[in-house]
Amino acid sequence: MRVVVDTNVFVSSFFNPEGAPRGIIDLWKKGQLILCVTEEILEEYIEVLARLGLSGESELEELLELFKRKESIIFTKSTQKLYVVEADPDDNKFIECAAEVKASCIVSGDKHLTEMKKFRDIIIIPPAEFINLFNVSPRRK
Repeated sequence: MRVVVDTNVFVSSFFNPEGAPRGIIDLWKKGQLILCVTEEILEEYIEVLARLGLSGESELEELLELFKRKESIIFTKSTQKLYVVEADPDDNKFIECAAEVKASCIVSGDKHLTEMKKFRDIIIIPPAEFINLFNVSPRRK
């Protein structure tokens, strides 16, 4: 399953090892879902984590290594510009990515996105709902 993960979910995965955001990242790390990103999204992940002082953390180093190896990841450089999130245009990058790579869903904690619930055939849901809806269990190591 192709999934776009909003920055707030990606960053939250570092702060609660038992929470749904970490479970989603664990599913990606185990190859149970395909993480879809653009250069802009990846840069935002890294920028926010660095700003929070997590740039030297082993978890971040592990994730960056997965990005480098391109394991269970779809990376697209170009997307068609879409203007569908009027309240927060910066969120359009997640919809653009999902539309470009034909992702099944966007996982986000951002109300501007989650209130949309859907864009075309792409479901937009919070992390806990993703875990429940797709009946996946983020099996721990």
